[in-house]
Amino acid sequence: MAINNINDLQAFCTVARLRSFRRAALELGVSPSALSHALRNLETRLGVRLLNRTTRSVGPTDAGIALFKRLGPALDDIAGALEEINAYRQSPLGTLRINAPRAAVEFILAPLAKSFLRENPGMQIELVAENRLVDIVAEGFDAGVRFGERLAKDMVAVPLGPTQRFLIVASPDYLAAHGHPATPHDLARHECIRQRLVNGGYLHWDFIRDGERIEIEPPGRIAVSENSFAANLARDGLGLAFVYAEYAAPGLTDGSLVSVLDDWRQEDIGFFLYYPSRRHVPAGLRAFIALARSVYPDNRR
Repeated sequence: MAINNINDLQAFCTVARLRSFRRAALELGVSPSALSHALRNLETRLGVRLLNRTTRSVGPTDAGIALFKRLGPALDDIAGALEEINAYRQSPLGTLRINAPRAAVEFILAPLAKSFLRENPGMQIELVAENRLVDIVAEGFDAGVRFGERLAKDMVAVPLGPTQRFLIVASPDYLAAHGHPATPHDLARHECIRQRLVNGGYLHWDFIRDGERIEIEPPGRIAVSENSFAANLARDGLGLAFVYAEYAAPGLTDGSLVSVLDDWRQEDIGFFLYYPSRRHVPAGLRAFIALARSVYPDNRR
C-alpha cells in the first residue's frame, strides 16, 4: 500500500509517543486541528483506527502500537541518515530543542542562543523553560539542562556555564523590623519565602562553614514556584529568600535587598547540558556544545 506523505507517519509517531495532540503539534510546528485532520486522513487511507481519542486523552490502539513499534526505528534511521548530510554543509540545518530550568535559560542559554544563531544561519533554536524533570527523548528534545546530581546515568553530560551562587536576601525594612539572623538556626524565628518544588516538596536551604554543613527546611507562610518570584517578594519586605545571585543582583545594587549569613556559604552548584548517549549527535547540538565550551572554557575550575 502506497503512503503519500511520510510526514503523516512522522505525525502519527509523535502523537503516539507524546500521547497528546497539543504537545505533538507544538513539537511539529502545526496546529492541533491540522494534526488531527492529517491523522484522520492517514487512518482513512490505511483503513484502520490508529488512535483512541477522548476529550481528555489520546493513545494508540493495538494497531497503532504495532505500527509505532515498526515505524519508530525506521523513522529514526531516516532522520539519522539526513542528519549525516549536515556533516557536508558549511553550517548545520534544522531545529535545536533544549529543555531547561528558567534560570538556565535566562542566564546561560539565551545569551548563547544569540551567538549560535549568528554563527549558524541555517539553524533554529527552541528553549523551553520549565523546572520539572522531563524525559527529553520521549518529549522530542535534543538536549536538556539540569544540575549534575539529577542526571540519568545513560546521558552524556557537559558542564554548562559557571557554577551558580546562591544568597540569602531580605529588604532593609524587613531586617530593621525583625533583625539579622546570625546563624542558619535563627531562620526558625523568621518569615522565609519558600520555593515549592515540582515533586510537591519545598526547597531546603543548605549552608556550609568550616566543614560544618547545615540543611534547613525554612518556615514561612508564602511559597512560590520560581526563584525569581522569591527575590521580588523579598524586595517587597515579605521575608528572607534563598535565590540565585543573579536574581538578587539588581536589588543589591540599588539597595532594595541586603545579603545576610554571608559567612555561611551556600554551596555553589553548576548546570550540565545533557543528551542521550548515541553514536550520531545532531550537528546542530555539536555546534552548540562547541560554542558553549568556547564561551565557558574554564567554567568549573
